[in-house]
Amino acid sequence: MKYPRTTRATPRTLVRTFAHSSITLAILALSQQAAAQSTMQRVEVTGSSIKRLAAEEALPVTTIKAEELEKQGLTTLADVMMALPQSVSLQPSNAGSGTNINLRGLGVNRTLVLLNGRRLANEAIADGYANLDTIPISALARVEILRDGASSIYGSDAIGGVVNFITKREVEGGTATVQYVQPERSGGGDEQRVTLTFGKGNLARDGWNIYGTADFHQRSRLLLSDRDGFIPGDAEMAAIGLPRSAASGGYATPANFTSSINKSAANPYYASGCLPGASIQGAKNTCVLDDDVYGTALHANKQLSAYVKATRKINEDNTVAIEYTRGEATIFATKNPTQATAVGKVTAILPSTSKWYPGKSGGVPAYPGLTNQPLTVTWAPADGGAAITRDRQLNQRLLLSADGRVGTWDYKAGLSYGLSQRRVYFESGYYNGLGLLNGLSSGVLNPFGLQDADGAAYLQSISADGMMNRTAKSSYYGIDGTISRPLLALAGGDMALAIGADIHRDTNEDTKLPEGEAITYAKIVPGHGASARTIGGLFAEIDAPVTRTLNLDAAVRVDHYSDVGSTVTPKISFRWQPAKAVLFRGSANTGFRAPTLFDRNGYRTPGANTTTSGRWDDPVLCPSKTPLIPGTGTAIAGFNAADVCNAKLNKMTGSNAALVPEKSKGGTLGVVFEPSSTATLAFDYWQVNMKNMLANLPESVYFTNYAQYQSLFVRNADGSLAYIDNRTMNLGGQIAAGVDVTASWTAPRTSFGSFTVGLDGTYLTRFDNQLEKDGAWMSNVGQFGWASNGTTSSYPIISPRWKHNLRLSWTGGDWGAQLTNNYASKYRDANTAVTQQYYRDISSISLWNLTASWSGIKQVKITAGVTNLLDKAPPVTNNTVYSSGYLSSAVNPTGRAYNLRVSYSFL
Repeated sequence: MKYPRTTRATPRTLVRTFAHSSITLAILALSQQAAAQSTMQRVEVTGSSIKRLAAEEALPVTTIKAEELEKQGLTTLADVMMALPQSVSLQPSNAGSGTNINLRGLGVNRTLVLLNGRRLANEAIADGYANLDTIPISALARVEILRDGASSIYGSDAIGGVVNFITKREVEGGTATVQYVQPERSGGGDEQRVTLTFGKGNLARDGWNIYGTADFHQRSRLLLSDRDGFIPGDAEMAAIGLPRSAASGGYATPANFTSSINKSAANPYYASGCLPGASIQGAKNTCVLDDDVYGTALHANKQLSAYVKATRKINEDNTVAIEYTRGEATIFATKNPTQATAVGKVTAILPSTSKWYPGKSGGVPAYPGLTNQPLTVTWAPADGGAAITRDRQLNQRLLLSADGRVGTWDYKAGLSYGLSQRRVYFESGYYNGLGLLNGLSSGVLNPFGLQDADGAAYLQSISADGMMNRTAKSSYYGIDGTISRPLLALAGGDMALAIGADIHRDTNEDTKLPEGEAITYAKIVPGHGASARTIGGLFAEIDAPVTRTLNLDAAVRVDHYSDVGSTVTPKISFRWQPAKAVLFRGSANTGFRAPTLFDRNGYRTPGANTTTSGRWDDPVLCPSKTPLIPGTGTAIAGFNAADVCNAKLNKMTGSNAALVPEKSKGGTLGVVFEPSSTATLAFDYWQVNMKNMLANLPESVYFTNYAQYQSLFVRNADGSLAYIDNRTMNLGGQIAAGVDVTASWTAPRTSFGSFTVGLDGTYLTRFDNQLEKDGAWMSNVGQFGWASNGTTSSYPIISPRWKHNLRLSWTGGDWGAQLTNNYASKYRDANTAVTQQYYRDISSISLWNLTASWSGIKQVKITAGVTNLLDKAPPVTNNTVYSSGYLSSAVNPTGRAYNLRVSYSFL
């Protein structure tokens, strides 16, 4: 495929962009500290394999130090990723796969996550990215974020960039920390965190150090009802043209029904207001589940992580270390109550012999026109509350490493083993589907209200609470080694060479257990997939300081995949500083990402194995003039409106053996101004072009362009929908481009203390998606396009034209404070599901956080703060994918919250 021509060169995706003051000051150090270079420590930075003096080159990374996380009042790594202007991540720890990072919006599986420069085992089901919830935040010294594709150094798949979490080199003594986050409003969403770190030994003094840290964090479930009036309810949705109560005929308590004489769904309790606490009045004489009761804004989660490292100096130049990482994360995901759906072709029937039949002895109100016809009911039992799954992930890694110097050669080597396991359970509120149908037909279960004693006992007897329904694991076995040394003297310093090799074995196994098939609501179809691949890589890098002002760097990597062949990914970059106050930089790279093991070899089922994330009208069985407005269609004769209108339709996911690798080209071109030693301003243009993009079609595309994609609607012989084929496929392409802006200024110190201002921002110039090769392109800049988070969620990517993180910091004596602003520009709403009068834009988002710290007591530090200082509500949207009515992937719905952190250090 041919890419559209661009008007600018596309050298290497920035990396120094976004630089916090610690990075940009390193540029100034080049001229100011030249005389002291001989005594400075040579270090390796993310994005290069050559050790060099920190003053020799502007670092191509954004560095966030551990203390900066504290200053911004960030509790988890999820908060860190949400605050990054270049990150388009989902809200914290709210998906089954946990927290992940999506740099540039290119996809979580195109952002490479490293721990101390090496890979972790991937999240076990999708097998394409790491779950950040399993990384212990208390062990971190800093986070280095490479904005450039690093395919030539770390592997051909690092298309979007690299996030390298770097732990403390050593710890002597101990620290205990407790942290509490309390929302201002009552209800859930509160957080607690406890950490304990202790170490012994000093590398410089004793030649050894061993330390360990344990970190526990939990968050309670935040219900939609906990934020009534803060996040949109039915009235707020009606004001933008989408009242939630406009739905009709769905699953509820009391159940809606149809019969041979009632072709349209009806409800015997509609006139009396349905069942408060479970359902509300819907449209067309039906009841609908009350989202304010069952809806969840943030799922409950728990995280327990630990890290242990032992380091021994062999001599002054050589060190060996062993480290063990263990992270466990559990998410309790909540859905609407279990639905009494059909089992095979058997529908949920209430016979006239049941005492719960309208007008019979159970007390259900009679309904006009019924004369003992069997009723087909659409029922969601409210007795057990919401349906909750427990999703547990455990990620472990054992690493043995060595680094140092032999003669004139620097070296590093590592041997690692990683294991990621994931198990999914029905925690509560799930029932055997056939048991529900039998309970209805026998008359023991009441579909029109809460159960009596006999019904409650029967529900308990068919409960699936605690049943495991899925298990998956991924493993990583790797060995790597790199050597580097100066080659010859050039006018600007020594030319250096690095040569490296690595080989690793990836495995993945995923099983949907047959026990889950009986829980018809969950749409689990037994399946199993297992696969493995071996990847070997060789790379070389040359760094050439041609003159004192010009530095060139080139690298090339050859990777061989045992299942998809070989690829070569080169990279070139330059740095030119013609004057002390001005620096130019740029780079170009290519990338190659093979389908994940799950994408090509995961489970395969003969039919549907899940349902759509959103509710839709079947284009054939419930035709509508406005297909993107669920509930506006009319069911054709012979089909139940509850199953084909405003319904979660059957969908098939799984592997696709026909997938081929995707390829990319990317780069950056930038300039840095340094008018003084305390001020810096940088602009960096970046662009990434992709083709053969591996992704799932967004759900809205199927319904917007039904004529084009109707072959993916697989139907049974009677015309009913078997499933929508939503497996991963090779789509067309994606082009993302923009300008990163970084600024930092430290004011002269006064009697009032020191002030520093920092700004990191991104201005998008392009974010174009193409659904098929040589097809049309659609922009996603400042509007809902075709791009979605795909691997982790069907939610569309939110890509505002401008995003920034602005910080004002102050220190004075024992005190410190920081005011932080996270901003995103206005966004064009979907506007596809409403009439012209409701067309609208989503206003810009501006969130302020304030923290203050005090260390006036020896060994004690207290930090307190307020997040979402002005109590800004999440923006309302008319995009029907967001069933809750607000941009859950853009703003945390907790609202204003108070944060208190106390640390005590001891020897």
